[in-house]
Amino acid sequence: MSHRLWLLLALLVPLSAAFGQNNQPSSGQNSQQQPPPQPQLQPRSAEPPKTPPTPNRLIEINVQVTDKSGAPIRGLQKESFTVLDDKRPQDILSFHAVDANDAGGPTVEVVLVVDAVNTGFQTVSYERNELKKFLLQNGGKLAEPTSLVFFTDRGAEMQNGFSRDGTALADLYDKYETGIRTINRSQGIYGAGDRYGLSLKTLTQLVAYEKTRPGRKLMVWFSPGWPLLTGPGIEPTRKDQENFFTSIVDFSTQLRLADVTLYSVDPLGLADAAGVRISYYEEFLKGVTKPDRSQAANLSLQVLAVQSGGRVLNSSNDLTHEIAECVADAEAFYVLSFESARADHPNEYHAIDVKVEKPGAKSRARTGYYAQP
Repeated sequence: MSHRLWLLLALLVPLSAAFGQNNQPSSGQNSQQQPPPQPQLQPRSAEPPKTPPTPNRLIEINVQVTDKSGAPIRGLQKESFTVLDDKRPQDILSFHAVDANDAGGPTVEVVLVVDAVNTGFQTVSYERNELKKFLLQNGGKLAEPTSLVFFTDRGAEMQNGFSRDGTALADLYDKYETGIRTINRSQGIYGAGDRYGLSLKTLTQLVAYEKTRPGRKLMVWFSPGWPLLTGPGIEPTRKDQENFFTSIVDFSTQLRLADVTLYSVDPLGLADAAGVRISYYEEFLKGVTKPDRSQAANLSLQVLAVQSGGRVLNSSNDLTHEIAECVADAEAFYVLSFESARADHPNEYHAIDVKVEKPGAKSRARTGYYAQP
């Protein structure tokens, strides 16, 4: 079988159709128990826009602002921000500072995804211990509602909804067994194609489910990432590239609409530090403007994480600290909105850049979106 034919066969299910469905992950081994009712999340307050935006063209982004040490900078006003759409300044239609210290503020949910498909058994065991340390910190009292998702060859299983009880979640983790894998990883590039397709299909289902829930979600995915499937000897056909581009547009749009920020945490730690693979994804961070520029690697976990405004953390054996760094994004951030440009053609890519007028401040946000006519 040629690599071209293999790539075509390895493509995931059409994402546009999958995102249109309510693909809720299975509830796992404790599905007999109904999760307790979730508290009604507080809607974000925002300044009323001076001019009502055109329907379906309002772009809302979460902006993390930190100092040189990485600590969040609080108390900024709208005047401190400049939003650039393809390098053109935009009117900020709404602005809201979110601070976890403010009583009655909006709740941010945390989704912890344990990837047993792209991670070896021994690494999953180490990851389990590190994750339990995080859950049991502060006497098991979690700052944000948190859920566990186990990703195996059977798909994604979410355990009993969201909870602030870290001790209960750690107990759930102890009772959960990863299960028998079915993907034959001895088949080289063909096994890699299976993992690639299953990983993207699972992410599709998780994002579609989170879209049904209000508020912001921080999705922390523990994995070295699925295969990039890009490099010498792999030549996608024109049809492959068109399918890749459709998926790229869908993921960018649906992650934004679901208000999901994605994080990639590599559980291999220092064992992965010297590899070229941990930085190769950086070649594909720039937004894809045309189908003929699409590659499978544009859909890698790391690329999707950075483009959603999240982070890629690797080369550290302190996973507990890395988890805490991701979740710390819920402590303080800013929510800005602007009206998207009217595109000249469908799926027109626009780069987003957020500038902050404060010495030493660093900003991190979604890097772009796809505009429509």
